[in-house]
Amino acid sequence: MIGVTGATGFVGGEVARRLADRGAAQRLIVRDGTRAPQLPGAEVAVASRYGAADEMRAACEGVETLFLVPAAESADRVEQHLTAVDAAAAAGVRRIVYLSFLNPSPDATFTLVRHHWATEERVRATGLPFVFPRMSLYLDFIPLMAGEDGVIRGPAGDGHVAPVARADVADVVTEILLAPGAHDGQAYELTGAERFTLAEAGARLGARFVDETLEEAYASRASYDAPEWEVEGWVTTYAAIAAGELDVVTGDVERLAGHAPRTLDEFIP
Repeated sequence: MIGVTGATGFVGGEVARRLADRGAAQRLIVRDGTRAPQLPGAEVAVASRYGAADEMRAACEGVETLFLVPAAESADRVEQHLTAVDAAAAAGVRRIVYLSFLNPSPDATFTLVRHHWATEERVRATGLPFVFPRMSLYLDFIPLMAGEDGVIRGPAGDGHVAPVARADVADVVTEILLAPGAHDGQAYELTGAERFTLAEAGARLGARFVDETLEEAYASRASYDAPEWEVEGWVTTYAAIAAGELDVVTGDVERLAGHAPRTLDEFIP
């Protein structure tokens, strides 16, 4: 039995569909059972949130391998992740496949990546076999970085990034989940095959890139009236590119999924 969280979202949903197409027995662990995809061989369990320990434990009962998709960004995201990991271990889950992020560390420039580091550490602490597919930025979102004025703004400098398509992440995770044990203890860096600066991406998208200072970046986003932690996450995404922390290109997608990664040109409207 494979447990799939986040099945009402894109990556979790695509993984669930791929597993169903391959005849795998799975349990979709979702917050709202009415939104769960109806798939052959799939049962549904409801847990209102990762932080609901008893609900998560019950949802994980009988699951051998759990695919843990990161929770929605929130102020208590780390606490939710740790609770979910502990609940899975307590339920007798035998393996955790956690969708992490490139270069996780406690002092990563991109602040939300620190959440992934803390989660990986908790998974390791359970003593369970684990696999960490670590994604780059999502390629699907690069065109959305341009505002209505056709400008991409952020303190990314001339740093490079090799974003990965969400569908490619789903392809890789599916192969990992279908080969229990073959990937235990591994961390895979899931990137696209091409690296580029945001200025180069903008030129291909018909947009212009403006390299903001950190101060300008925070000021330009103040009008959104978002929580401080969220704004910091937005700004430090760009700062991580400038710092070279996302300048990673690997062949892991092609090696595991069996096909070349999708390219930016496929996402240009």
